[in-house]
Amino acid sequence: MVEKVIFEIGDVVKGTIEQIEEKQAIVSVGGKVDGILPLKEISNVHIEKVTDVLSVGEELELKVIKVEEDNLILSKRAVDAEKAWDVLQERFDNKVSIEVTVTEVVNGGLIADVGVRGFIPASLVSKNFVEDLSSYKGTTFEVLVEEIDREKNRVILSHKAVEIKETEVQRKAAFSSLTVGQIIEGKVERITNFGAFVNVGGVDGLVHVSQLSHKRVENPAEIVSVGDLVKVQIISIDEKTNRLALSMKSVQPGPWDELKEDVKVGAVVEGIVKRLTNFGAFVEIQTGLEGLVHISQISEKHIKNPKEALEVGQTVKVKVLDLKKEEKRLSLSIKEAQEAELKEDYSKYIQPQENAGFQLGELFGEKLKNFKTK
Repeated sequence: MVEKVIFEIGDVVKGTIEQIEEKQAIVSVGGKVDGILPLKEISNVHIEKVTDVLSVGEELELKVIKVEEDNLILSKRAVDAEKAWDVLQERFDNKVSIEVTVTEVVNGGLIADVGVRGFIPASLVSKNFVEDLSSYKGTTFEVLVEEIDREKNRVILSHKAVEIKETEVQRKAAFSSLTVGQIIEGKVERITNFGAFVNVGGVDGLVHVSQLSHKRVENPAEIVSVGDLVKVQIISIDEKTNRLALSMKSVQPGPWDELKEDVKVGAVVEGIVKRLTNFGAFVEIQTGLEGLVHISQISEKHIKNPKEALEVGQTVKVKVLDLKKEEKRLSLSIKEAQEAELKEDYSKYIQPQENAGFQLGELFGEKLKNFKTK
């Protein structure tokens, strides 16, 4: 004769699933009574069918929530919750992540079973904006406990916090592998009006607009596009502010490295006026190579401001007065270029004295009045 076991509400018992029905599971707990585990008492999150989470023969730890004459009403979620609160509190206190599976997508966020019902607000799903949360249903990922309140049965979780933490770990590892002066390949991630952000070794660094090219750049999009693979040199690292300064210009041949043969002292070349200042004009004579035309070298006439004689974008001829490649210094003269051109013009017409049948003044008129012999 089997002795009848006495159960009371609140008892925690071990049982084995003997049968699964549509809305409940029948559990053997010993003695003459059957244990009934209703669908709603299986989990702290919504499930459609018992078979979604349980199977025949599975052993469970269950709590008695009601005693009937021939049956015990049992709860798995009550036992899970008791255990979960202690674990969640410990994880919250020590900022340790836990792995969860998303069971529902609800208005404003996601639901995950962590022994109790855990809520992940939409703003804490990812560090990047997520437009459609439906793709997260059934996915498993790490979360941190952001907020816990046992009395209110409230648990707020964050996957975003885990992503940020992982990014910081990756950033520190990446920074430790980078050195100033290192040349490395990176991918253009973003373009702004002040430069381009390039990802190198898992961290983003800024290539300032002034470091994109040897030539003057007004819009970074003229030089690079998002997704481009580019070579950069690391010019500074600041781990405290997480700032990485990069240069594309420093790994490219500069105009001084590719100086054209005709650019030499005394040569007259063509250029474009790029900038005007109070003391002169900067003229580009080959891509990225600018020289200064001092205000005194702009015109034979006395001018108080370069704007009186020049405008940005104007094409002019200049004479190379001084060129120091080591110092990257170039001095130019528009005035002397004009004089050199004038000399060349009238030299074509000079004949031996016995054949001269005209005066130079007849050929050049006013030009000679302004000409000074160097």
